[in-house]
Amino acid sequence: MSCTKFAAALVRANPGNVRNVRISPGRCRSTVASTKSKEETHQQIDGCSVVEAEPVELISQGTHVKKTLLNKISIDFDNTQEAYRSKGNIELLRSLLVFKLCTIDVLVDKNKELMDLTKKVFGQWMFEKIMKLTFYGQFVAGEDHNSIKPLIRKNQAFGVGAVLDYSVEEDLTQEEAEKKDMDSCVSEAEKESPGEDHREKKYQAHRQFGDRRGGVTSARTYFYADESKCDNQMETFINCIKASGGASTDGFSAIKMTALGRPQFLLQFSQVLVKWRQFFKVLSAQQGKSDMKVLEQKLELEQLKESMIEMGVGAKGDIENWITGEKLGVSGTLDLLDWNSLINDTTSISNLLMVPNLETGHLEPLMKKFTAEEESQMKRMLQRVDVLAKHAMENGVRLMVDAEQTYFQPAISRLALEMQRKFNREKPIIFNTYQCYLKDAYDNVTVDVELSRREGWYFGAKLVRGAYMYQERDRAKEIGYEDPINPDYEATNRMYHKCLEYVLEEIDHSRKANVMVATHNEDTVKYTLEKMNEMGLSPAENKVYFGQLLGMCDQISFPLGQAGFPVYKYVPYGPVNEVMPYLSRRAQENRGFMKGSQRERSLLWTELKRRVLAGQIVYKPAY
Repeated sequence: MSCTKFAAALVRANPGNVRNVRISPGRCRSTVASTKSKEETHQQIDGCSVVEAEPVELISQGTHVKKTLLNKISIDFDNTQEAYRSKGNIELLRSLLVFKLCTIDVLVDKNKELMDLTKKVFGQWMFEKIMKLTFYGQFVAGEDHNSIKPLIRKNQAFGVGAVLDYSVEEDLTQEEAEKKDMDSCVSEAEKESPGEDHREKKYQAHRQFGDRRGGVTSARTYFYADESKCDNQMETFINCIKASGGASTDGFSAIKMTALGRPQFLLQFSQVLVKWRQFFKVLSAQQGKSDMKVLEQKLELEQLKESMIEMGVGAKGDIENWITGEKLGVSGTLDLLDWNSLINDTTSISNLLMVPNLETGHLEPLMKKFTAEEESQMKRMLQRVDVLAKHAMENGVRLMVDAEQTYFQPAISRLALEMQRKFNREKPIIFNTYQCYLKDAYDNVTVDVELSRREGWYFGAKLVRGAYMYQERDRAKEIGYEDPINPDYEATNRMYHKCLEYVLEEIDHSRKANVMVATHNEDTVKYTLEKMNEMGLSPAENKVYFGQLLGMCDQISFPLGQAGFPVYKYVPYGPVNEVMPYLSRRAQENRGFMKGSQRERSLLWTELKRRVLAGQIVYKPAY
């Protein structure tokens, strides 16, 4: 059995230049999050946005540990004067109008038809004016990277940065979307001999779920057309990175892996990664370690060799060379991180697509055939990822890799991890996204943090609850595999806070982890502030960021920014006609958001009334 290093091809996409990656021993801390309850530390202080309390100790980022006094910080999210100081009265009225419209079912359900009708009745020029006065003006920054600069500068003046996101999408029919997805997710081997390859149902394309926009409101969707389209989308991301670098000194830019190549590769490689991890669990169970936490499961090397020989995975000499050739197992054991490093790179990407048969233990090809063109497409995808990471580094921009569906996500996360290994050596450049509505979110976070600690690079994470819940649940039920989603919203909240606390503890431990708390949930933001106060994490260290969408939850973003916390708005931009799919989803998302809570509209009315009573009929933000 032969496996060679995977990391170099992912990072360099160069078959002639293979880099050896070594897992170096490092410090380990418990993977169990702190059990302190937030009731022990909760402190609510009314009246002022920033409040002084008892001093706590702060550990500096430098190599020498210094002790500094830090005042605990509490934010009053009911202080409308602070929350809306950056908004004129017209902007507040627009927010109230748009949020009210989002609660009217017929308008939301028929929003596309209504926008098309408005365009026909009033013409293109008037349609664009109406949109800029309403939905477009609320949720989109402008048409191009020049027109968005005034808004970015204004937000920065009030302490709020930007994550630039070019939000143009194809306006496809459902039938067109399904055809594109099936064409790009099915290999030549599958087309010739359907059902004969070792593909799990979850990692196969299914026409009834080919339109990946279904049930998704807060994420853009890309459909593969050809390689030139991927090159164009890469250029769009490069322009976005350059615009972000030109607009600020500490900006972010967001990318999606499905925009950069044929998604067939993501499906196939995801299955490979998952199969190998399942094989590790089987071997752990054989050694009686299945009840341990994932990073505490260590395979005894001699037992492992015997098991693999018995299962027919390879001859004794092959297994010896495979493991000892990696210089792993010097302690006599292998853990999951060591195991993951055995899924390696090769000059032929097709050789990656070998999976263990969990019944026989034999390695089998995932597909009967992998064409030269398919291999070329996969390599070009890896090259595009590498190009974007280099542009981000050159422009001083941090790159946010968005999460996608669970059948793509293992491969996406592995690609993001390999970029972090290469580019996060001096500071955090690449951030991976973790969807906390997933049952395995905590395991994924802890494994990746542990790898960063062992290898000495900066870990970067964006934590979200997730965008694909309804679609994922329906797909799992219909196709017949385990639902990957937590059972309810409270379970997702617990998972989010568990993952967040773990990363915060890692920041406290080494100052080499970084996290963006991307949420519109005010309780989660308060929870984060409490934990930061407990640990003495200063907002000035720029280790914990907060993120919300443009046009939503200003009562969270702006008080945080004015109190000195690094907070960012996801800033969509693009021509009016071409961001219609994005605006359609914003309307749908806000319907649920606004019906579930009257809070934001109540705060907007409170601030308007305060200004009228104070004689501020004409209010212009001063910055």
